[in-house]
Amino acid sequence: MKWKESVKGLKAYQPGKSIDAVKREFGLDEIVKLASNENPLGCSPKVTAYLQESAHNFALYPDGYGTDMRNAVANHLNVNPNQLIFGNGSDELISIVTRALLQPGVNTVMATPTFSQYKLNAVIEGAEVREVPLKNRLHDLDAMYDAIDEHTAVVWICSPNNPTGGIVEDAPLQAFLAKVPSDVLVVLDEAYFEYVTSANLHDSISLLNQYKNILILRTFSKAYGLAAFRVGYGIAHPDLIAKFDPVRGPFNNTVLSQAIVPVAVADQAYLEQCREVNEAGKKQYITFCEANQLDYYPTETNFILFEVKMDSDEVFQKLMEKGYIIRSGNALGVPQYIRVTIGTKEQNEGLLAQLQTILQQQGVVV
Repeated sequence: MKWKESVKGLKAYQPGKSIDAVKREFGLDEIVKLASNENPLGCSPKVTAYLQESAHNFALYPDGYGTDMRNAVANHLNVNPNQLIFGNGSDELISIVTRALLQPGVNTVMATPTFSQYKLNAVIEGAEVREVPLKNRLHDLDAMYDAIDEHTAVVWICSPNNPTGGIVEDAPLQAFLAKVPSDVLVVLDEAYFEYVTSANLHDSISLLNQYKNILILRTFSKAYGLAAFRVGYGIAHPDLIAKFDPVRGPFNNTVLSQAIVPVAVADQAYLEQCREVNEAGKKQYITFCEANQLDYYPTETNFILFEVKMDSDEVFQKLMEKGYIIRSGNALGVPQYIRVTIGTKEQNEGLLAQLQTILQQQGVVV
């Protein structure tokens, strides 16, 4: 086979272990998965009711333009329908960006650590990857700007950042955008946007009136609790969307996906409920860390990255044996830390009780 040199030696994305796999491996009846930043409350009850009551002809292709879904999102965001592009999750949109803009001889700039798919897709396209370490646990926009040259095609800004949870605030972002050359695409990945409570987050959509080189990414997989339906979307100037759309695969969102998005968008009261539960859960983890003198990253997401002062993989394994699936910091470039999705009050209490026992047994805490 005549493989591209860039894909030789690449490893596939490693998702967390499935609930069924952990049940079988450890003989457990109940598993709490807090590894993939899914909404522990699930989707809006109105979406569930719609799926139970509606019928579709599954022999037909979905609407290639996603008209109803597109109009619902456009009205919610107060943008024009032609400012939107939809993907099979945000992951597909990332691959569309890299496929359209990255190739050998160009480079792309991103923070580290950040969402792994930026780098993976850039490597596949043969582009040079320029990684800029976080500064004070936040994107170092000055250093990222210094990394840009005449061969830079894309800059990735993940806000809130995965796996650390911090945001890029409005003032530094606007100062950064004012300097970036207009022929460099700036991707603002806001997958966790709906969970943010800080008043300092940039109003990214308002920036589209000033900058034509911004693409905002959002998703229905996180706060909306629709990860199984795989719907992500991008917001940008119509001219930019028109350039990306031919790279998008036809019929990339299913009939059911397109049908439930308008239902989910209409239930903003449910989204607020999810935010409240998440904020309460976040306080549980912060209280635990402060009581045990464990460092943690301030977060504006539905996950928290915090210190365990021992091998992250060992903590991951011990928690999994007790029925809790989390993410080891070793896999995220942050050893001796773990990333935990914020669950319900009961899920958080159960995990933290098990973690307390593990850390006490290892002499990490008293």
